[in-house]
Amino acid sequence: MSEAPVRVDALMGEIEREVRDRLRRHLVKQGGAADYQDEAIFDAVHALLGRAIDQRNLDATLIPELIDGDVDWRLQTHLTLTTHRPGVGRFILFAKRKLLLPMTRWLFEYSQDNFRRQDRLNRILFACIEELALDNARLRRELATPSTGQARAMNPPA
Repeated sequence: MSEAPVRVDALMGEIEREVRDRLRRHLVKQGGAADYQDEAIFDAVHALLGRAIDQRNLDATLIPELIDGDVDWRLQTHLTLTTHRPGVGRFILFAKRKLLLPMTRWLFEYSQDNFRRQDRLNRILFACIEELALDNARLRRELATPSTGQARAMNPPA
């Protein structure tokens, strides 16, 4: 007896739709945006944010370049001890490395994990904002182009 082959793409698509629907219902139940009751709106937002996060290099966004292209906006999570004092500075650094750093290592490690999470979140938010700006620019261009029937249908002549 031969079993029918399982269509993996269709099965995965159905699983993904089910997971998105559960997420949508959970967000609405928890007080999320009321517009998420509309599956099409939720799917569009999910796709846009997913595209912003998954399909781009999070380090290659325009916002940090516009703010100040010379400044590195990535959080620095490593500890660098330096001194500007000649002579006595070596002893101060020695005391910091051998006495203070071991006593506060737990705080540094705790903070370092939080800084990494915050850095990732910042880069994701930059990518999402940029993706929204790109979609906005595409829609404005489509509306401004007189050859598209959609633009005329949305803005009928007065």
